[in-house]
Amino acid sequence: MKVNYICSRCHRRFAVNTFAYKCQCGGAFELEKIPPKLPLGRLKSRANSIWRYREVLPIIKDENIVTLGEGMTPLVEERIFDKEVLLKLDYLFPSGSYKDRGASVLVSKIKELGIKTVVGDSSGNAGAAMAAYCARAGITCEIYCPESASEGKLVQISLYGAKLNKIPGSREDTAKVIQEKAKEVFYASHNWNPFFTEGTKTVFYEICEQLNWEVPDSIIMPAGYGSIILGIALAGRELKDMGVINNLPKLVAVQTEAIPPIYEAFRKGETKVTPLAQGRHTYAEGIACLNPIRGEQILEVLRETDGEVIKVSEEEIAEGINILAQKGIYVEPTSAVVVGALRKSLKIKEGKTNVVILTGSGLKATDKILRIFGREFAAKEQLKRSSLQKIDSPK
Repeated sequence: MKVNYICSRCHRRFAVNTFAYKCQCGGAFELEKIPPKLPLGRLKSRANSIWRYREVLPIIKDENIVTLGEGMTPLVEERIFDKEVLLKLDYLFPSGSYKDRGASVLVSKIKELGIKTVVGDSSGNAGAAMAAYCARAGITCEIYCPESASEGKLVQISLYGAKLNKIPGSREDTAKVIQEKAKEVFYASHNWNPFFTEGTKTVFYEICEQLNWEVPDSIIMPAGYGSIILGIALAGRELKDMGVINNLPKLVAVQTEAIPPIYEAFRKGETKVTPLAQGRHTYAEGIACLNPIRGEQILEVLRETDGEVIKVSEEEIAEGINILAQKGIYVEPTSAVVVGALRKSLKIKEGKTNVVILTGSGLKATDKILRIFGREFAAKEQLKRSSLQKIDSPK
C-alpha cells in the first residue's frame, strides 16, 4: 500500500520517511492512501490479531510486521445501571492496554523505514506499549513520562529495556521536554504519528466483525488525545468505502471534571478545543490532557456521529473501579470513567447495542488504586486483625 503524509491543515504532502513529526504550519499529519478491499470471507481462517486485517494496515512487507499476537479482545455482555452493554476488554493486551494496537503498527513502520533509535512521550500506557514493541523489534527506545505516572507502568518501560526519563510536572510539561529531543531523533509519537491511529482503528474492525458486520448503536470510551475516537472514525470511513457498513455508531467520549477540554468545547458548540491553562489532579492519568492535538477532528467526529461528551468526578471513577471489580473486571482509573458516564449518557439506550471500551489493566495502576481505596483497605485490615486477636485471646 503506497502512502504519504498529508498535513491536516494546509494539505502539504511529505514522504513517510521524514523525521518531521508535524507540518511547518503546525498541522498534524494524516495518511494519504487508497486501501485495498478487505476479503471478509477469508478472515475466519486468520490469526486472532489485528493483522487479520492485513490489507488495510499500511506496512509494505510482511517481514517488517512487529507483533505479539495483539488484538481480537473479548466482547462480554453485562448490565450496569440497568443498561445492557457489551464490554470490549481492550485491557487484555501484551502490555496491558489497547495502546498495543497502535504500537504494533507504528513500530512495524519504523522497522520498515530502517530507523534504529526512537524517542516517545506518554502518561504511561503508550510508553509501555512502545517500549515493548521496540524491544521486540530490536529498536533502541527512550521514553519520557511524568514522574507522577503509575509506578507499574514506569517499571514496565524500564524492564522492556527502554531508557526512562521522569519529568516533573504535567503531561504537557513532558511533551515540551521531548520536542527538543525530537529535533535529533525520530519522534515515535502516539499522538502526532498517524501510523499509530492505523493500529487503533482495528478496534472498530473487531467490534463489527464480532457483531457479524453489524454496526453497534453506540460506543463509549475514555478520551484524552482521542486516539480511539479517531481510529473508529478512520475504520468507519474505510468500511463504508468498501460497502461493508452504511453508518457509524454514536460515539460517546468521557473526560474527567478535573481536565475536560473536549467536554467544554463540545458543550459550547465550538469547532476547536481551547487548551486549558491548568487542570486539577485526577486519578485518570491516561486522559489528563490539557491540549488535545487533534481536538478539531475529535469534535467533528463526535458531532457527525450524533455523539456526546460526558465528564465524571473522581468519586465516580472510584465507584466505576469498584462496580467493574465486583463483576470480575479489574481496570485502571482511566478505564473506569466509562461507568459513571453510563448513568449520565443520553445515547446509551435500553434495547440497543451499546459497546463500552475498557482500555487499561488495573494491574498497571495498583499504586493509584491503593490511594483511592486506601482507607477502605486499611479499615478492613484493622477489622481482620481485631477479629484474630479476639480468637487468639485466652478465655
